Amino acid sequence: MRQLASFLLLLCPLGTTAQPLGTDTTQTIDEVVVNGFRISGNVLASSPVQTLSHADMERLGIHDMGDALKRFAGVQVKDYGGVGGMKTVNIRGLGAAHTGVIYDGVQVDDCQSGQVDLSRFTLDNISLISLQIGQDDNIYQSAKSYASAGMININTLQSYTDRDSESTRKKTELSTTIRTGSYGLFSPSLLFHQQFSRLGIGAYGSYERADGVYAFKLKNGIKTINERRNNSDIETWRGEINLDYQLNDKQILKWKTYGFTSHRGLPGAVIYDNTYSAERLVDKNVFTQLFYENKFSQHIKLKAAAKWNYSWSRYSDVPASGYKEDIYRQQEAYLTATLWSEPLQGLHLSLAQDYAHNHLSMSLSQAANPTRNSLWTALAANYRIGQFTFNASLLATNITEHVKIGNASDGFHRLSPAFSLQWRALQDLRFRFGYKDIFRTPTLNELYYTGIGNRRLNPEKSRQWNLGATYSHTFNRTLQLSLTADGYFGNVTDKIIAVPKMFYWQMMNAGKVRQIGLDISANAEKRWRNDWSLSVTGSYSMLNATDKTNPTYIYYGHQIAYTPRHSGSVSSLLHTPWLDLSYNLLLMGERYSLGYNIPDNRMTAFTDHSITVSKDINIFKQQLRLQLDLRNLGNKNYEVVRFYPMPGTNWRLTVSWKL
Repeated sequence: MRQLASFLLLLCPLGTTAQPLGTDTTQTIDEVVVNGFRISGNVLASSPVQTLSHADMERLGIHDMGDALKRFAGVQVKDYGGVGGMKTVNIRGLGAAHTGVIYDGVQVDDCQSGQVDLSRFTLDNISLISLQIGQDDNIYQSAKSYASAGMININTLQSYTDRDSESTRKKTELSTTIRTGSYGLFSPSLLFHQQFSRLGIGAYGSYERADGVYAFKLKNGIKTINERRNNSDIETWRGEINLDYQLNDKQILKWKTYGFTSHRGLPGAVIYDNTYSAERLVDKNVFTQLFYENKFSQHIKLKAAAKWNYSWSRYSDVPASGYKEDIYRQQEAYLTATLWSEPLQGLHLSLAQDYAHNHLSMSLSQAANPTRNSLWTALAANYRIGQFTFNASLLATNITEHVKIGNASDGFHRLSPAFSLQWRALQDLRFRFGYKDIFRTPTLNELYYTGIGNRRLNPEKSRQWNLGATYSHTFNRTLQLSLTADGYFGNVTDKIIAVPKMFYWQMMNAGKVRQIGLDISANAEKRWRNDWSLSVTGSYSMLNATDKTNPTYIYYGHQIAYTPRHSGSVSSLLHTPWLDLSYNLLLMGERYSLGYNIPDNRMTAFTDHSITVSKDINIFKQQLRLQLDLRNLGNKNYEVVRFYPMPGTNWRLTVSWKL
């Protein structure tokens, strides 16, 4: 990370003759640029955490949330293809429902499916993405943040939490971006911020559309299919309004309102030459949240937030039986408060209390239309002494439900402990060890969806152990090397799966999974004079996630579906005074579309190559940025999800203007 320091040197004249009073001279030398390296948060943390900044994503040509998260070790992104395809994240083979998402400090929830579709977020307004696996070192967080095995933290450019940098900020900031590319892509966005003495006002808006039609070649058995992907169009609007007001030196108040609407086609699976699909999905979402923080002193602080969220979706299709339409509505009220204190030097304590009220209504026949009330209470501690850092937390979860039709579940009540320990063995070498016991509450679909829901489901229970080492060293102030390696072991019991019955499928607690894996990440950055630098980042994951349900089952010991044993990524960035050039490689190993590992279910490994060229131009103290991305240079229609071919070689051109 570059740090710019300006030094003013007061030179007294050197001579043998005394100077008269009042004739001191001042000489100013040119500013000096001091280059320093940013140490990765994953190196310093007691549990694995990986981050990408806005600048990183721009230079690497990353344009959507799925592409960003694919570069993290231990992550599998389920991508249904197309411009607006649904994207969910699976961490270490646990399943997407074990991954939480926090947006500007408040959790995003989907009580219906338990999975947050990350394609709804655009990166134009994102300042930082981080992925935390296991126990977080930061105990100043909401109670619900402890309720997931992994957490994706999204901070927007509108979340102005660093008040210390306010003096260096412009009073008015305005930037606009226009993106175009293959498949009819057109996406403009506008970002605005006005800073007054105590009040900050911000707004963001974006539009995206694409027809999504692309040619593909797919192997189906012994036959090769050459077709065009249809019904993959999308039209999306996003918008935010942000206000933050500094009440005094200790208190701040923030308000955010977010709106999202999307109309898109669902292209469906390509099976036996059939590319026809008439499925459509309309999503609408709006939420508003209020955040308050009071830093009473250096030793005690409090933060609280309130959120109201409304989601509406309509699914439609035209099957042989005639037109079909289903409508779903979700409403959520969420409250959270966290008290942090430092009673002794090096010892930090926190107490967090969260409450959520969720209601789901469905247009399906005999719909239960459930309501869920949830309470989370978390007590956490962080202690630093010498070369050791210790974190521990205990989460109490209490959930009750009621329904309009039939009987509700018995509710869910559980205590979930977690801890992590870090030892700084040498100046640049650290070791870490952690454990997390967590459970996933069944979603409202799994409990109450007409026909397949099971109201007697138990939560999925997950116990995860992590042992790792980190190393970071700077050589001669021009070369930095960082390495992390984490081995982990885990067990999931009462796994919720769909089990076929005589005439229908039903959700059951019928699965056990054992995970043994290794995540490795490395980063090297070399800097030269005259603003030249080269950075190379890589990640590798090995995961053996096998079914351990019943030794008599034919798939006992088989790798679970959509979980590659080997995956990885490599990114390189060459920075010059004239332009930036980056190359990205994604590797996904062989995996299976079903838990029964037979040749018919095998999905071949693939690689995805892309390059990005970008240039920043300063014009009258304003910045113009030009960027060209070429993606999937191998022109392979690989499949992340079986029978959902991805686009071949495609391009994107981005023009940004910042005032």
